[in-house]
Amino acid sequence: MAASSAVVAAPFTYVNERFGTVCTFPDEIFTDRQPEPDNGDGQQWLSADGASLICSGILNIDNDTPKGFVAAEKASDEAGYKVTYGKAGSDWAVLSGVKDGNIFYERRLFGRDGIIRTVWVDYPPALKSKYDPLVGAIAGSLKGS
Repeated sequence: MAASSAVVAAPFTYVNERFGTVCTFPDEIFTDRQPEPDNGDGQQWLSADGASLICSGILNIDNDTPKGFVAAEKASDEAGYKVTYGKAGSDWAVLSGVKDGNIFYERRLFGRDGIIRTVWVDYPPALKSKYDPLVGAIAGSLKGS
């Protein structure tokens, strides 16, 4: 008698060595890890169906604030980029909208250590029902180590 059971993959947690940015996501979806940039600021993964995920950090050299970031992004006139939702708290900001025909969701944490940690997910509009439920959990996993 053979027994079968469903195997659920554990989510993958990425930790960026340079900035201590941490995010967790399903690596059975984001399977194609891209080469790390020379500056070591983060990592990008691609999915087979056209989505991408970036987990990274930057130094907050301009002393940006969450509210200032959201306001600047909403006012952007970059071609192919439109923010349709933005919200800021005391040390975080979230944006969503459209960039180059894809839906995007971005969350930033503004650390007291002078580092802005970011997770960015984008995907084709046809895959909205697949990715919308995932982005909240992925964005909610963003933290500093």
